[in-house]
Amino acid sequence: MSMRKAASWSQPLQEICVPLGARTSITPVTLPMAICIIITAVTLLQTEALTKRFGGLKAVDSVTLALMEEEVLGLIGPNGAGKTTFINLVTGVLKPDAGTIFFKGRNITYLPPYQRARLGIARTFQILRPFAALSVQENVLAALAQKYCPQVFRTLKVRSSKHALQEVEKLLTLTGLEAWALQPAFSLPVGILRRLELARALALHPKVLLLDEPAAGLNDQELQEFCASLMQIRKEFKLSIILVEHRMRFVMTACNRIVVMHRGSLIAEGSPLEIANNPKVIEIYLGSS
Repeated sequence: MSMRKAASWSQPLQEICVPLGARTSITPVTLPMAICIIITAVTLLQTEALTKRFGGLKAVDSVTLALMEEEVLGLIGPNGAGKTTFINLVTGVLKPDAGTIFFKGRNITYLPPYQRARLGIARTFQILRPFAALSVQENVLAALAQKYCPQVFRTLKVRSSKHALQEVEKLLTLTGLEAWALQPAFSLPVGILRRLELARALALHPKVLLLDEPAAGLNDQELQEFCASLMQIRKEFKLSIILVEHRMRFVMTACNRIVVMHRGSLIAEGSPLEIANNPKVIEIYLGSS
């Protein structure tokens, strides 16, 4: 791809772009009559020198970054760069060898995944693994179990919860799954399964949503629809999102800010336009043609 074409992809959704690692950013705006408005962007999730080793390989090497409230942060890089390992560390699937993770100022480095989910951190997975024999509606109900009925897998009382059913209906509408509500998951095409994965994550009422290659397997039309739904959902839920993705048109359109990983380390950070024209990123990842 050419640098000119890459640069044209930049369509950031917000105007505030916060420097990497900053806990807060305060921007004064001078207006007529000496009125001054202060816009404060608050850090929701932060990692400091986060490190994970597998034998002699540093899959994540001293990664420090911050995710701001209602920001869409792109995390890109070549295969094997450490992106999914980073998500696994943030969500508690893996324990770090060094470094710390903060959520809303609280150290969550060693909390188990279910406690992080309760705090408001949810994710999707590259490999889709819904409950194959359950319907779309039942898959989302299962994700709501912790809120409405922790004993769902023993009693299935959540099925009779009016509030739960209403919430599932809302989630299915937001993700465009109404027509598939009663279909078993095993019968669904990949594009619909990606939407189901998103609906199940949203059922946890997250403040931070980590999306691990959500566009994998989608055709161009499905990707366009998924991107539009995601932006609507982000606004509706006031979400902060970390997006791991290889479909660069999607990343450049959806993200306010992008960080680039290579061999476990962060090598670049900036707006979509800055990343699209960064010589090091082009050489290592984007390519020059």
